[in-house]
Amino acid sequence: MADQSSSSSPAEGIALAARRAFEASQLVDPSERNIALEAIRRVLQEKKAEVLEANQKDMEAARTQVEAGKLSPTLLSRLDLSRPGKFEAMLRGISDVAALPLPTGQVTFAKELGPGLELHRVTCPIGVLLVIFEARPEVVVNIAALAIKSGNAAILKGGKESLHTSGLLSALISSALAPTPIPQTFIQSVSSRADIQGLLSQDRYIDLVMPRGGNELVTSIKNSTRIPVMGHADGICAVYVDESAREGTAVRVVVESKTDYMSACNAAETLLLHQSILPTLWPKIAAALIAASVTLKCDPPSLSALSSLSSELITPSSPEDYTTEFLGPTLAVLTVPSTAAAIQHINAHSSHHTDSIITESEASMSAWVRGLDSANVYVNASTRFADGTRYGLGTEVGISTGKTHARGPVGLEGLCIYKYVLRSKAETGSTIGDYEGKDGAGYSHKDLQWGEAPF
Repeated sequence: MADQSSSSSPAEGIALAARRAFEASQLVDPSERNIALEAIRRVLQEKKAEVLEANQKDMEAARTQVEAGKLSPTLLSRLDLSRPGKFEAMLRGISDVAALPLPTGQVTFAKELGPGLELHRVTCPIGVLLVIFEARPEVVVNIAALAIKSGNAAILKGGKESLHTSGLLSALISSALAPTPIPQTFIQSVSSRADIQGLLSQDRYIDLVMPRGGNELVTSIKNSTRIPVMGHADGICAVYVDESAREGTAVRVVVESKTDYMSACNAAETLLLHQSILPTLWPKIAAALIAASVTLKCDPPSLSALSSLSSELITPSSPEDYTTEFLGPTLAVLTVPSTAAAIQHINAHSSHHTDSIITESEASMSAWVRGLDSANVYVNASTRFADGTRYGLGTEVGISTGKTHARGPVGLEGLCIYKYVLRSKAETGSTIGDYEGKDGAGYSHKDLQWGEAPF
């Protein structure tokens, strides 16, 4: 490869530096990864005041944009690192990742192909990641922690609204890596759209692009690169209340799924109701949602069933409401005749993120789990559980709604792939002729015990 100094473009230089950092890091003892994570956590804790000061600059600029109608209030909420507990949760995520088992070097398949010839499938990093995300500056730290622990180099691009915060976090991570054996260029960040356009052409050095944002962003990235893309797109999540649902369960789960954090991608945006509960359970659920200031966009049957409730928050729905990620106090409501119909609607209209059924019927539970084509499929549980930290993954790069090697919250395991390692223990090595042909011994294909890679 050419020297970085002779790269034909800044983007190629960044990508080449990441590739070289990745390759160099593979010869570093994996135990150094946790040491690097602890160094990052310590530096961020020491520089908390500076980080929050930078975040306030971003918040002030963002508020001006919101007032001018150029930025969504949802993005403003996601941008704020000063919310109670948020900075501490970011640091805790580093420690959680460090405490997890090493995801690489693990054997997931082992066979003796023949006498003296052993095959192991061993987990390994993907390589160089390009991660593009919007607004939330703590994602810089989340992804850096996951990348370091999994052995992947990463190039990060945050939204322009988090420019000061993301830039400082990246600089602090780089400074924390300086005294460790892991190259400082293992985690890099870029700030402009032009940088991204250049990097999307670096398929020689970058192995995977991970856009974390709305469907428009993901689609744009997919149409702009030859590099494989793992999409983290919209969160059009649904809760279906079945005919056998218990009132207490339905009210609790529906209300939290919608109101706990409405700008999150795992917040409910659609409520499906079995037609039999319209005169009984639905008015009680609706009253609880209205008490939480949620606007209900109802289809004709569910609208008619609320005639006894007088509220300006009850309005007719339109077809577009059932494919909209509101990210706020609005919920689209639809009546269905069966669990099968609910599944069919979600498979056709959702983003395949997270969907939950409220039911006491084992048959409905089974149909839901088997029939729903979503990354996260829940029974009697809030959609807000769809989160890498809550899953025990330490943190996450995002929620993958696609069907690549990883789906749902993408943590350490989702950032690993595998290689097949074949080792001959024969004194003179092994050849095909030893096992095939009239003089060959044949293949035994005996299963071997899994465990740590034997090298």
